[in-house]
Amino acid sequence: MDQQEVVAAAAREDEASQLIYRIERPVYNETLIQTKLLKRKEDTTTNCQKLAEKFQCSSEKAKSAALSFMPILSWLPSYPVRKYLFSDVVSGLSTGVVQLPQGLAYAMLAAVPPVYGLYSSFYPVLLYTFFGTSRHISVGTFAVISLMIGGVAVREAPDSMYMNINATGSNASDAINVELRDKSRVQVAVMVTTLAGLIQIVLGLLRFGFVAIYLTEPLVRGFTTAASMHVVISQLKYLLGVETQRYSGFLSAIYSVKAVLSRITSTNIATFLLGLGCIIFLYVIKVLNERFKKKLPIPIPGEIIVVIVSTSISYGLSLSKEYKVHVVGNIPTGLRPPAAPNISLLPNLVTDSFAIAIVGFSMDVSLAKIFALKHGYSVDGNQELIALGLCNFISSFFQTFAVTCSMSRSLVQESTGGKTQIAGLLASLLVLVVVVAIGFVFEPLPQTALAAIIMVNLIGMFKQFRDIPSLWRTSKIELAIWVIAFIASVLLGLDYGLLVAVTFAILTVIYRTQSPKSSILGHVANTGLYCDVDEYEEAAEYEGIKIFHSNSSIYFANSDLYVNSLKEKTGLNPEHLQAARKAQKKQKEKANSNQSSPLKICAKYKDEAVTHEVLPQGHVAVAEDQKNGQFGDRHGDSASEEAVFLEPFSTVHSIILDWTSATFIDSVGAKAIRQVIKEYATVDVRVVIAGCNRNLLAELDTLKFFTKDLTTDILFPTVHDAVLHCQHSNSHPSVAAVSDMT
Repeated sequence: MDQQEVVAAAAREDEASQLIYRIERPVYNETLIQTKLLKRKEDTTTNCQKLAEKFQCSSEKAKSAALSFMPILSWLPSYPVRKYLFSDVVSGLSTGVVQLPQGLAYAMLAAVPPVYGLYSSFYPVLLYTFFGTSRHISVGTFAVISLMIGGVAVREAPDSMYMNINATGSNASDAINVELRDKSRVQVAVMVTTLAGLIQIVLGLLRFGFVAIYLTEPLVRGFTTAASMHVVISQLKYLLGVETQRYSGFLSAIYSVKAVLSRITSTNIATFLLGLGCIIFLYVIKVLNERFKKKLPIPIPGEIIVVIVSTSISYGLSLSKEYKVHVVGNIPTGLRPPAAPNISLLPNLVTDSFAIAIVGFSMDVSLAKIFALKHGYSVDGNQELIALGLCNFISSFFQTFAVTCSMSRSLVQESTGGKTQIAGLLASLLVLVVVVAIGFVFEPLPQTALAAIIMVNLIGMFKQFRDIPSLWRTSKIELAIWVIAFIASVLLGLDYGLLVAVTFAILTVIYRTQSPKSSILGHVANTGLYCDVDEYEEAAEYEGIKIFHSNSSIYFANSDLYVNSLKEKTGLNPEHLQAARKAQKKQKEKANSNQSSPLKICAKYKDEAVTHEVLPQGHVAVAEDQKNGQFGDRHGDSASEEAVFLEPFSTVHSIILDWTSATFIDSVGAKAIRQVIKEYATVDVRVVIAGCNRNLLAELDTLKFFTKDLTTDILFPTVHDAVLHCQHSNSHPSVAAVSDMT
């Protein structure tokens, strides 16, 4: 007995500790809410006053605008020198050591001389320190963007335009005016960068930072994986030391591989062995850095070691002269004076510039948000657009090509203790020292070593192939986006591939809203919850009421599907019910004219037959359809009695449309719903709407959805309000019926 008392006491304590949701109120519909419950606030502010307030100037607004435009002003005055400076110095030097060889290498991807990679590793990084909102990302050259620029440069300035008519020798480079070709490609790269930066600035000022949401993670990862494939393929000729044409556009990857394989017999052995050795060394260093990253104070600078060692070997053994190994060549000392881009190239570069601007911003803001979340601060997407645009636009006047953040360098900057963009500033100053003073040291650097640096840095990108099995298990649609982005970008080129991928991603959104999941809801006893009756055993339908739920808005693309799904799920088709009513009326008239012979009205369900006999008083028996109106073949069972088989109509008197998931409706959807309400009204089935939010209600008012015949009385704030109303106002006549199971 004591044990039972203890259990009972524990149960009472559990009940007492639970929060109780108890409320008593009238059943509300929208008419009652508008007349008695809610009163809309009156906005007495005129448009002129709103405009004046928006453009009103004050010291607070000016300060806020200045801090927003130049975020460095918000943290530099309170910069904790003793706490942060040493970490930022170490991080900046480490990042600069990585940025230097990557700048040289990625210039090859952009189809411009290596020194322009150094320019692109200085000016934009310096500018981002003042305008960027992220504390940890490393802005500068990036493989994907560099390759996209290189594709445009090669397309606008192909080798065939610069052939030397009087060239002699078997080497393909002898037949090309390299100096004139490179000058033209630099002009193209600079103009693309200017236009991309301008696009980013305009989008940022117009607060279009949200455009990055259309580049979903599967799309970006599939696209960057394809770009990595293009990068590796483009570096094969440098790794093998063979001369081939550089392709761009449709099937450029296939043509490039074919060209390299066709000349593989002319591989320069010295070039290949040196490049292979660099790849193996860099891969081992990368593995060691990853495995011992917690024990190493700073990552082992594998790239700069490769640059120094390979340059020393090339200079000491005269690889360029003795073994025909291609080297970086002339690196002019000092910075170039500013110069205006070649505006005449603009018409052919708008599409490419827009693609580069969007991809660059997407890479920047996605990585910036990752680090911001990790370290507990926020980044402004619109300001990032402006910052990246200023980095590209202003720097382009100093002969740079487009940049964005680099994942590998950003990880180095963050993992070595970087706290602010002071680290980025120091990294850019290290590059400046090389450009101004010691750039000539890297002239003997073999191009195969740069190719090795590029290839090894892309290992992380190729790990994105692991997304495929993961997406297969979680989301087939996102897997399709990944695969389409990858295949389209590999085969069609990065510009058209990105366009195809974005288009396909948008189509998947339309597909999802066009084919929503719909269900019939039932009430869970002693709760206010309504759940899918097919999914939960506890959910039970109310007699005579169907509650239809669809997890989508209603617009032109899915309005017909919504209506068809409604009729299918409820099992009530107004056309069928009208036909059944007409047939019943005819049989009733026939029965009244022939009282001498008994009349049977029969209907056979899919699983069983039910026979209803019409009573002498003229009452009509109605078989309730619980199986969505699916009936078997009709047949009679007696020759002495006249048997009439009818399609029965349902005893459901109300349908509730649950709109809690709907966010918008257009004119096509509104017309479809209005028509459905009218169709069901002709067969005495009431249709009401529940869970319509205030914004959706305003759209219905704008679309003139409500009329004298169709008022706001059909709108209810919750499903339960609608259920109670339908139960209370059910005015269907009672039907007497006698059922015999046959």
